[in-house]
Amino acid sequence: MQEKTEDRLRKVKSILVTLPKPETEKSPYFDLAKKYNLKIDFRSFIHVEGVPAREFRKDKVNLGDFSAVIFTSRNAVDHFFRICEEMRYDVPADLKYFCISESTALYLQKYIQYRKRKIFFGKQTAADLAEVLKKHAGEKFLYPCSDVATEDTMNFLQKNGYNFTPAVLFRTVVSDLSDLAEVFYDVIAFFSPSSIQSLFVNFPEFKQNNTRLAAFGANTNKAILDANLIVDIAAPTPEAPSMIMAIENYIKKSNK
Repeated sequence: MQEKTEDRLRKVKSILVTLPKPETEKSPYFDLAKKYNLKIDFRSFIHVEGVPAREFRKDKVNLGDFSAVIFTSRNAVDHFFRICEEMRYDVPADLKYFCISESTALYLQKYIQYRKRKIFFGKQTAADLAEVLKKHAGEKFLYPCSDVATEDTMNFLQKNGYNFTPAVLFRTVVSDLSDLAEVFYDVIAFFSPSSIQSLFVNFPEFKQNNTRLAAFGANTNKAILDANLIVDIAAPTPEAPSMIMAIENYIKKSNK
């Protein structure tokens, strides 16, 4: 039976964020560390590896068959253009790009002349693209994804009858965390079920004890509970739409 989170309120001095370290000092995590005098470390529990062209060819996906591509992440963008280069495929100028968010769409500038291409984007989910996709229902879509593709996107595309083909261009791989064996944090923040899997691959005998676990998203929350662990900090919620806000709200209570 899960212990009440109120009974687990303890002062927070150190936090491990299971994401890559931000590239700039403008991250709100650094502001949080400074505000509450915290030690915050970053370490990705998973990483992405590209599927080589020779392996991709086995799936018999002909890139030239598609008139549009759907991107749900920067990784998908990177590995789509990587596989095109490895296969010596010239991306046609009239290819249409449908992106999960504006930030993903803008990331395309790394590879194409943004203003000269047909680019559409939603707010954050495939469902946000619904109206745009309806107007282009006749397109044949390529959906670059990982081996753990987001079910929500796949289900949305299938449910609405779009002619799309998933293409596994990269894999989510467990990172080696052996150097953390004797390192302990007050809070560990998780953002995907894959990171929970990585935790137990690296540390099969992991015991939560007084370590508080933060979970972003329903699937991550479920993965923690399924592992018989306790979710002490959950996001997003109406009170805390971001992980930063959820952690800070907890600290306000625990570090009085």
